Amino acid sequence: MQKANVVIVGAPGLVGLQIARVLEDHRDRFPVGEVRLVASGRSAGQQLTVLGESRPVEALTEDAFQGMDFAFFATPNDVSAKFAPIAAAAGALAIDKSSHFRMQDGVPLVVPEVNPQAITPETRIIASPNCSTIQLVMALQPLEREVGIRRVIVSTYQSVSGSGREALEGLEAEARAYAADEEIAPQAYAQPIHMNVLAQCDAFLPDGFTKEEHKLRQETRKILSRPDLSLAATAVRVPVRVGHSEAVTLELTRPLDAAQARRLLAAQPGVQLVDDPAHDLYPTARMAEGIDDVLVGRVRQDPDAPDVLHLFVVADNLRKGAATNAVQIAEAVWQTRQ
Repeated sequence: MQKANVVIVGAPGLVGLQIARVLEDHRDRFPVGEVRLVASGRSAGQQLTVLGESRPVEALTEDAFQGMDFAFFATPNDVSAKFAPIAAAAGALAIDKSSHFRMQDGVPLVVPEVNPQAITPETRIIASPNCSTIQLVMALQPLEREVGIRRVIVSTYQSVSGSGREALEGLEAEARAYAADEEIAPQAYAQPIHMNVLAQCDAFLPDGFTKEEHKLRQETRKILSRPDLSLAATAVRVPVRVGHSEAVTLELTRPLDAAQARRLLAAQPGVQLVDDPAHDLYPTARMAEGIDDVLVGRVRQDPDAPDVLHLFVVADNLRKGAATNAVQIAEAVWQTRQ
C-alpha cells in the first residue's frame, strides 16, 4: 500500500500535537509513511511521540519539505507566508491553519464535507478555515442546500485553547489565584477569564467588530460561495478549556420546520444531531472534546417567523476546528491520487 510522507510544521504546539493524534486515529484511511516534525529553533531537539514512535523535532529550514507529499502548517501567519510556498515548490501540498492565505484569490478555503470541489489538480496551497467558521458551515451546509439562507446571526462561546497554550496556562494560573483568595491578575487577555465572560475574541476593528467576527463573515461567504450572504457575529471568550459553542439564528428563503431541519442535519456527514430536550440532551463543550464530529442541537423554529430557525452548534476547536479538518483535506486529496 502506498503511503503519504508528511511534515508537521509547528509540531510542538497545541494544534501540531493534535494533528499528530489525528494522523494516528485516521491511519486506516490515510496511511502515513515518513513523518517529519519541524518547528522554530527554540523547539528543535524535543522528542514527540507520533504514530507510536518517538521522533525528534527538527529546526525549520527550506529543506524540510523535500520528499514530502503533505505539509501541515500549524504556525503563525508570518511562518506560513514564508514557508508554505517553499513547501509547494518542493512538491508538497501545503495545508495551512493560519489566516494568511484564507481570503486570497486562487487559494481554496476548504471544509471537506462542505466544498471539496474547491480543490483542483493544480492546487498547491489549501487554507483551512478558522475554527469557529468550520463548525458553523458544517451546520449551515445542509440547510443552504435544501432551502437557501438569507441571513445568519451567530454568537460564539469560545474556549481559551483557541488562543493557544499560554491562554490555557493563564486560565489555570487565574484559577489557582482564585482558590487561594488572591487577586486575579489577567494572564492571557485584557481582563481575567476565570469565572468571567469576555465579549472579545481577537482585536477590535474601527467598525466595532473584532477580527474574529469578520473572519466568520468573510470565510463563511467564501466556503459557501455566497458573497451576498448576510452574516453578523458576536464572538465571546468563556472560561472553558476546549470546545467552541455557537448560538445560531438563520433566516431562510422559505419556511422549514424543526423536524425537517433535524433530518437534514442528521444526514450531513460529520454532524451528530444531539437534540433530545425531553431528556435534557443537547450539545456541550465537554461532550465534543476529543471527537471529530460537529454536534448540533436545540433546533427550533422561531415562534414568530416560520422562515427562521435557531440552532446550537458545538465542536472541539482543536480537533475538527483545526487538526481534523487539515488531515481530512489531505485525505480527500490522497484518495484522488490512488
